[in-house]
Amino acid sequence: MCTLEKTGNIFYLTLTGDGEHRLNPTLIANLRSSLSQVKSQAVKGSVLITKAEGRFFSNGFDLKYAQAGGSPQAARDRLLNMVDLFKPLVADFMCLPIPTIAAVTGHAAAAGLLLAMSHDYVTMRSDKSVMYMSELDIGMTLPDYFTAMIRSKVGSGGGRRNLVLKAAKIRAEEAVMMGLVDSAHPTTEETVDAALTIAEALGKKRWDGKAYAEIRKSLVPELCALLGLKDVAVMPSRL
Repeated sequence: MCTLEKTGNIFYLTLTGDGEHRLNPTLIANLRSSLSQVKSQAVKGSVLITKAEGRFFSNGFDLKYAQAGGSPQAARDRLLNMVDLFKPLVADFMCLPIPTIAAVTGHAAAAGLLLAMSHDYVTMRSDKSVMYMSELDIGMTLPDYFTAMIRSKVGSGGGRRNLVLKAAKIRAEEAVMMGLVDSAHPTTEETVDAALTIAEALGKKRWDGKAYAEIRKSLVPELCALLGLKDVAVMPSRL
């Protein structure tokens, strides 16, 4: 499902196995538990890198789990439950008191793309990975907090249109131009190394974690309102 490791001040959250890393209640709970550990162990200079094994970063919500509910209504209920369960995970990322980086070395689709977008920085493998908001293709509207995230992270109206009204499969170079991704790299190793380079540079800053989280939240006010997150003033300990 996922593992959490720490090397120096850098946490590595890894989606494990060669599957699609579909976001079902179990994986969402495991991710939230890992972030809780990160939050409790973080110190000044800590940074989180999230990565995944195999061909996928995450292929979104677990539709097979939803369909296993039996009836169409039960399947819809399971899907809506995953939408509700995923929302506090996004909130956890917004409140995490350290910089976060997603190393997207495989496809990131729908909720899997939103998982990547919940990070402060994103590096992406350029030869095989795509970013894809698939809701239009499967006939599903976007949850309100998905839309708020997209509006906050994709500055161009044309880019937002291509992502959600064209359901385009965005490759790394285009994702960089759209602002979805900070840099594109030809291999998995180079993608993770680029994330590590960012993490090491940010870790040297040794910023106050509470101030970092609050400033992050201030950049996405619409999203934070939908997530139920309130602003908290942070003042320097020494004036």
